Amino acid sequence: MNDRDELQTSELKYEKIVETTIFPAKYWIASDDKIGIAVENIKSELQKHVKKLKAEGKENEAARLKERTLSDIEMMRQTGYCHGIENYSMHLDFRKPGDPPYTLIDFFKSKGEFLTIVDESHISMPQLRSMYNGEKTLVEYGFRLPSAIDNRPLKFPEFNQRIQKVIYVSATPAKYELEKSGKKGIAEQLLRPTGLLDPTIEIVPSENQISDLVARIKERTAHGERVIVTTITKRMAEDLSDFLTGEGIKVSYLHSEIKTLDRLKILRDLRLGHQDVIVGVNLLREGLDLPEVSLIAILDADKEGFLRNSTTLIQTMGRAARHINGHVVMYADKITRSIDHAMKETVRRRKTQEQYNAARNITPVSIQKSISEFDLPVSRTAKNEYIMDENLLSAKTLSFSDSRKRMAVKQLEKMMQKAVKQLDYEKALIYREQIRQLKE
Repeated sequence: MNDRDELQTSELKYEKIVETTIFPAKYWIASDDKIGIAVENIKSELQKHVKKLKAEGKENEAARLKERTLSDIEMMRQTGYCHGIENYSMHLDFRKPGDPPYTLIDFFKSKGEFLTIVDESHISMPQLRSMYNGEKTLVEYGFRLPSAIDNRPLKFPEFNQRIQKVIYVSATPAKYELEKSGKKGIAEQLLRPTGLLDPTIEIVPSENQISDLVARIKERTAHGERVIVTTITKRMAEDLSDFLTGEGIKVSYLHSEIKTLDRLKILRDLRLGHQDVIVGVNLLREGLDLPEVSLIAILDADKEGFLRNSTTLIQTMGRAARHINGHVVMYADKITRSIDHAMKETVRRRKTQEQYNAARNITPVSIQKSISEFDLPVSRTAKNEYIMDENLLSAKTLSFSDSRKRMAVKQLEKMMQKAVKQLDYEKALIYREQIRQLKE
């Protein structure tokens, strides 16, 4: 300690704290007046349900529930919080059994008129329909009170009663949105600022499809373009990747068993040219933006089902609409209803786009999109956070003391966890790579 540190220490003033309360960093913290009433209601429900369990011969379940609930009550009395406090939300909100919970929609409604925009509505609306599913198993085995079932999302009719004006956004709207909108309520956005067209489509027999695919891949990669191949099963994706690797093709497979951050690295490697092909199952549809991809190959396109219905086919074809040479090849021995609908819809959109470009002398241009750098060195900001520093790109090594390195790793881990919670996986992957560099 130097003289300056000693001087600063001598100037510090200390105050003796007899007692203090530290609250958990949670949203669900109730005030004393609410807790008092809620606790009495919880006790009443507990008494009734314990009696019911015992009458059914579930002595262990009754004892477990009583012990857990009384422990939760004591914790709530002391701190206003307990683990799983949301399961007592009906009592804390003073709702009747079966009443819907309060949501963010109620807040907007209280402020007056508002607009709801449902993105990718062909997926979002079915999810809204199916979200409510009362969990009764935990109640039956004495882990929760029956009121825990009222800790739930809105039912679909409840959601519809609360929203006002709605815009459904989707490249493939489902029957529900189309019926709700009516003919006058549908607005199509088929034209792109780049003048790009929907991809051309080709149907190829499944016989000798792999050798045909290899030839097409090599033709595209020779021009620096990338390829996406979709299969029916995970095993098929892995086997095809092994075969393509044997043919000298740089390839990765992508399916649900690949961790989220690893998926982002695979996609980034494709854009950078470290890989030329990605073979996937059903993770290559909505929201995937890969401008370097010019060819989409759909194996077993005539196998009707969830992976090969018209919506899935149209969404998959759209991944090639970012490249001027966008093309889709479907390997099929028959034209199914889904293939027919997807082809007609894509051809209709392309025709409209061609007419618009011709009338205005527009030349289509491929999308230009920067690639995030995951391997940048890190430096510390004014907020004591370690971030990537573009000014250090030319530096081959970073000079970190052991203590600074530990601090940097600790801070980066917190930032990575925060990014994952915010679903910002690309940023999380950046942080993970920086942590790896520091540890090495």
